[in-house]
Amino acid sequence: MRYLRQLRRESPRQVVYDLLLWAGLCVIIAAMGADPFLDPARFAMVTLPRWGLATVAVLVGRRWPLAALILLLPLGPWRFAEGFATVDLTWLLPRRDVKILPLLPTTPFVMWYAYLTGRRLARTTPALAAFCLITLVGVAVVLWMGGDLAWWVSMVTALLGTYVVPYLLGVLRRRLLHQARQARLSVEAQARLRERARIARDMHDSLGHDLALIAVRAAGLELAHGLAPAQVKAVGELREAASEATERLRQIIGILRDDADAAPLTPLDRPAEPAPGESVPELVHRAAVSGMAIRLDLAGGPMPALAGPVVQEGLTNAAKHAPGAEVVVSVSPHRVRVRNGPPRTRPTARRGGLGLASLRERVRLAGGTLTARPLDGGFELDVTLPHEREEDPCRSGGAREPVATPSEHD
Repeated sequence: MRYLRQLRRESPRQVVYDLLLWAGLCVIIAAMGADPFLDPARFAMVTLPRWGLATVAVLVGRRWPLAALILLLPLGPWRFAEGFATVDLTWLLPRRDVKILPLLPTTPFVMWYAYLTGRRLARTTPALAAFCLITLVGVAVVLWMGGDLAWWVSMVTALLGTYVVPYLLGVLRRRLLHQARQARLSVEAQARLRERARIARDMHDSLGHDLALIAVRAAGLELAHGLAPAQVKAVGELREAASEATERLRQIIGILRDDADAAPLTPLDRPAEPAPGESVPELVHRAAVSGMAIRLDLAGGPMPALAGPVVQEGLTNAAKHAPGAEVVVSVSPHRVRVRNGPPRTRPTARRGGLGLASLRERVRLAGGTLTARPLDGGFELDVTLPHEREEDPCRSGGAREPVATPSEHD
């Protein structure tokens, strides 16, 4: 029953194709055989068994083309009267009309199943065994015909042209399709990794920033005067809950970014685009309303496209790792710096996240450099971006950046 289920066709079109193949093969076999009205005995002894072999070959050929190739051995190129070409080999043989690549009406069908064998059979051992059997049949035919050297030439070219060459074409086609499938899967995997990295970046930039500001505001309320002990305790629990939520978010981002660091956050054929969001003054204003001590220095000229993500990352890190510290944000057309002093209260998050790694990749793709380092008990995030139409001198998108140290924020 299992083998019968494997013989089922997957679609009506396959059924139609196989029926047409079987009908064409049967017509050609009948045309090659004896006339059923003039010589019914020979027709019954030769043509009918060949019809049976053709029927079984077509039935199993789609699933097991090598079996069909073996079944069609009696219909192989074992008649050397007609060929693809006739050559004069009097310089080697006494005969002039040596047939090269003998052809029979059934040869295209045999070549088709030889091609399917190479196309669908991944293992080479069964194919080699079958070709050895086919070669033995060819040798037996030549010996039966007298062993003339001309017959050997015809037989060898018949084996090569009817069996070997179509099989090798099938193998080539199978390997090309395999390479194309692997390339497509690789592209899809890279696209999934890029999307996961983008989701992780967006979650870090939006939710991480908001949770950090919630923790800052809760820390400010916890130190405010006039609150009852129960209220101070509730505000402290709120701050701890915001800190725990930030840590869980960092773990989720780590899962999303798992095995995704090798994939770029954006396609490599264009610079990284800034994530849509608030402007730099709006980010600074919202952080100041939340209780952060911030000073904003804006230089003249256009603001860099990556100024928003850089400022947001710097403010988020300052809120989590240096609560209560004064923060200075400096933005010029080609440089963005976020510098904070030492923390005044206990930090609300642990170090070692992926925020700077994501931002460093975006800056690299934009052709800039990123420096993140401890400074005077605090921390400084410094991003330098090239002028418009200025080519990256290292052609590496900021390969000169220093290696991150364990003292960096996330």
